[in-house]
Amino acid sequence: MIDHVSIAVRDLARATAFYKAVLGAIGFAKLDDRPATVGFGKRYPELWLNLRGGHSPVAADSGAHVCLRAPSTAAVDAFHAAALAAGGANDGAPGPRPHFGDGYYAAFIRDPDGNRIEAVTFVRGP
Repeated sequence: MIDHVSIAVRDLARATAFYKAVLGAIGFAKLDDRPATVGFGKRYPELWLNLRGGHSPVAADSGAHVCLRAPSTAAVDAFHAAALAAGGANDGAPGPRPHFGDGYYAAFIRDPDGNRIEAVTFVRGP
């Protein structure tokens, strides 16, 4: 249903370096690089970074977030660790989230602009 999502960033070079590390952990790569936008994805750009130099950081209570599918719990863990190492903030450590559904395993981070990004995978029961 959704083809792609765009998020605003204040410093495109910084955001590109951040997302290259973080999204690389879940199998995404930088696929398109333009003067004011960069696209990441697996086969085509699914997540775009759009330069908005005057943009204020995203409010912590905005409620908006982007969730990306990860191939495994190890990839969710790596996504979270990469985000923290690259200057992001923890917004929910990796782990099961049974209140979101059976087998739901996710981690939440905030990028340097305050955007809330989630990585999720689904773990099969016994």
